[in-house]
Amino acid sequence: VPFVSMEACVNMAGGEPFSMQNLSEVSSICKEHNIPLWIDATRLVENAYFIQQLDGPVIANGFHESVAEIVLQICAYADGITCSAKKDGLVNMGGFIALNDEELFERMRGMVVIYEGLHTYGGLSGRDMEALARGLYESVDDDHIAHRVGQVRHFGEQLQEGGVPIVVPIGGHAVFIDAKRFVPHIPQDRYPAQTVAASIYEESGVRTMERGIVSGQHGDEPYDDMELIRLTIPRRVYTSEHLEYTANSISQLYKNADKIKGLT
Repeated sequence: VPFVSMEACVNMAGGEPFSMQNLSEVSSICKEHNIPLWIDATRLVENAYFIQQLDGPVIANGFHESVAEIVLQICAYADGITCSAKKDGLVNMGGFIALNDEELFERMRGMVVIYEGLHTYGGLSGRDMEALARGLYESVDDDHIAHRVGQVRHFGEQLQEGGVPIVVPIGGHAVFIDAKRFVPHIPQDRYPAQTVAASIYEESGVRTMERGIVSGQHGDEPYDDMELIRLTIPRRVYTSEHLEYTANSISQLYKNADKIKGLT
């Protein structure tokens, strides 16, 4: 096993977070076997917020630690992190790798020249680097992340009020519709999640993403049980009216879901 990777608010599983206790236990196992632990920190701030709200007694200094402090605690368990900054980082491009192994760092820095540019800018313009620095600073503001996750939760609750089957508990960056319950009459080889995603667009003009066998299937692998539609909420973009319109449109579609036919 070359390394172990944990994803914060894992995208393919409904945006659900890991707990600090879970992370601590994984870290202990990795250290016992001398295996590096890496964290996909793309949605690490959202994960830290859930820990703040749900894992209070587990945190070393109590429930009222800031999200920024919890982010530091999470990173302290890892040998390295990878981060696409286009999510929690509040920017339209960019990302970074942070790690503790200086030798590996030097090897990576050499590869940056081949694929991106000098390590001093990594292929980004000065404007993009400044936006990334500012975005990271603002992303760990407690009020910002509380509003961001709260907006997603409210959207999910609106869908639930309309009877739409979603993954619960509601995650931090998106609401995931369970296509197998939305269109139970469509077999998996007729692509239920892709079908519902297309139907939502046809009904409302809202673009969603299929997270089922179309995007997750490889070659002759057996089908898994997951057929989800991801409704991702960009940060600082949509108003309550936008989300209410989307929830109402999908709820109306669900009332007539028995008329939806699968894809071939």
